[in-house]
Amino acid sequence: MAAELHKPLGAITADDLAAAAPGCDATALHSALRRALDSHGPAAVWAELCRSVLRPSVPFAVHRMLYYGCFAGFPSPTPPAWTPDPKEAALTNVGRVLEARGRDFIGDAYKDPITSFPDLHKFSNENPETYWKMVFEEMGVQFSVEPSCIWRENAAYPGGEWLPGAELNAAANCLTAKPGRSSDSPAIVWRDEGKDSEPLNFMSLEELRKKVCLVANALDALELPKGSAIAIDMPMDVNAVVIYLAIVLAGYVVVSIADSFAAPAISMRLKISEAKAIFTQDYILRDDKELPLYSRVVEVKAPMAIVIPVRGSLPIKGLRVDDLSWQDFLGRVNNTEAENYIAVKQPADAFTNILFSSGTTGEPKAIPWTHITPLKAAADGWCHMDIRKGDVVAWPTNLGWMMGPWLVYASLLNGASMALYNGSPNSSGFAKFVQDAKVTMLGLVPSIARTWKNTDCTAGLDWSSIRCFSSSGEASSVDDYLWLMGRAGYKPVIEYCGGTEIGGGFVTGSLLQPQALSAFSTPAMGCNLFILDSNGNPLPQDSVGIGELALDPTLFGSSTTLLNADHQEVYFNGMPEWHGKILRRHGDEFERTSDGYYRAHGRADDTMNLGGIKVSSIEIERICNRVHDAIVETAAIGVPPVGGGPEQLTIAVVLKDQSSQLEDWNQLKLAFNVALKKLNPLFKVSSVVVVPSLPRTASNKVMRRVLRKEFSQAAQAKHSKI
Repeated sequence: MAAELHKPLGAITADDLAAAAPGCDATALHSALRRALDSHGPAAVWAELCRSVLRPSVPFAVHRMLYYGCFAGFPSPTPPAWTPDPKEAALTNVGRVLEARGRDFIGDAYKDPITSFPDLHKFSNENPETYWKMVFEEMGVQFSVEPSCIWRENAAYPGGEWLPGAELNAAANCLTAKPGRSSDSPAIVWRDEGKDSEPLNFMSLEELRKKVCLVANALDALELPKGSAIAIDMPMDVNAVVIYLAIVLAGYVVVSIADSFAAPAISMRLKISEAKAIFTQDYILRDDKELPLYSRVVEVKAPMAIVIPVRGSLPIKGLRVDDLSWQDFLGRVNNTEAENYIAVKQPADAFTNILFSSGTTGEPKAIPWTHITPLKAAADGWCHMDIRKGDVVAWPTNLGWMMGPWLVYASLLNGASMALYNGSPNSSGFAKFVQDAKVTMLGLVPSIARTWKNTDCTAGLDWSSIRCFSSSGEASSVDDYLWLMGRAGYKPVIEYCGGTEIGGGFVTGSLLQPQALSAFSTPAMGCNLFILDSNGNPLPQDSVGIGELALDPTLFGSSTTLLNADHQEVYFNGMPEWHGKILRRHGDEFERTSDGYYRAHGRADDTMNLGGIKVSSIEIERICNRVHDAIVETAAIGVPPVGGGPEQLTIAVVLKDQSSQLEDWNQLKLAFNVALKKLNPLFKVSSVVVVPSLPRTASNKVMRRVLRKEFSQAAQAKHSKI
């Protein structure tokens, strides 16, 4: 279990390949490897191996051996796992615009889409008027009333005011055919779990428009005041998307509640938002098991509920007096007006959606989205994930979290289809759905990729339609995402980090830049990033460093208010200035590497002080996760010793096989310490604790505080017995 060493590519023999992949034609693989070595430079060699050798059917052990062998001795900690092809780069959304207008934007400095991508990023920050007008034109955004300008200073907002005077309706923009698309183009493609061999279901843009209009008319029949908050607590299926768009189209405000929440969390969100009604289901169907949902809504004494039956036309029993079945709700609409609705045009800063932060340390922050926020979400998809007209976009998520609304807007506002699977994304059924729906952009959280890799549920499937992956929600693993890239012929993973209060991302990647695994290649368009030093002051931009991240407040789509907290206090008080502007707090710790990539090191409060050295939990976990094949994941916790003193490093370990036991835990601790010496020779693991799983928030973030409290209490109890 000593720290892993990797042979350079040229030293790998046919016997090495045979040992890594028994049963494969090791001689043929070795011959192909020797031919690839004729390419110049590690990146070129790796690209040739991806193109000609590393098929999905080749055992992953070979992929891994060749990747690490190719970049053995590489001078940077972020070797490129994918490099853009100039011809393909010119076909991307951004590449196409740069080829047509690059000189207008950048002047004589413009060279080509790949070389000039950083210049476009700089242009997006220095010329927001021109940049955002271009993006709105590309996405076909329609305003009922045009803004007087794109951005202007406003003393009421630290980041200024966006789209002053504009009126629009984000949902109406989703239901309008984009240039090159028609009303008959598919808007949603879906499949139900357990029906994996049946044909896909499709809904055209026109069919979606009619269903949204029907629900909008039915909402008006409830006679709620315009602007009323209406909750959605149900899985993200076709009905949920229709309801979401109808609420926004009709001038009401969506309250997003994850269907996994227990009654107390539902109650809190309904009270904070003052919701007047709620859409839900009788139950959630998973593996033919009925998980109650409506009963949770009843338990919290929710306002009027509209309840959808999971099993089609079966009547719902036991509805409260004021609640409505889905059929009765829709039946209140006059058939002559059912399929048309005049969208409620609203000021750009009118609320459309109330979402919530995780709320692991108390009451969750209630974050309003406006009609501007969807434009930010869609613009990120257009620029960074290269979502094009006619694409198919899948991202297993829920409307209770920001990636649910993000998926709606990033697909529909860009003229793409949304792919929804009504079931577990961890299953082979979902993997087959990705193949059958010909998904072009697949988003996920890293734990899903880890499950796919461990179960090999993608074996034999064709994911060649995928142009890129995207990842958000938690720190990713190099090995897991190397495996993931290999399932689609080594397409890039665009890492994406942001927040509900941002409406999208602040740091991400691009198909016009080399992409390294578990790293970000660029700040998002229109965003400036700052890393704060130990004194809380911003380091010079583009300099190497690690520290708490801060944002330029002039960030399109970001929040300007909170419903239940002081926005100024949460995001701006105590922050340093830059060029006369108070920087915006985010709370993540980030590193900028010597070759210009960014790496996330978790929340600033997920750091430890080991022997006077500040270190991120995630940085340690990345190393420990790879020490032994039996490990699924780890959590690094700094536990204060009883009686005070420096924090002691404890590693919580989750095993692949919960019933198995490693023979010698001291050996595992020793292996952790040997591996960590590469990070810092002063770091030493004090104890190793096996846990069945890591505690997580509903949005999948590891709750290290919970483990820290648990381990501290255990140490106290042990000490008291001595």
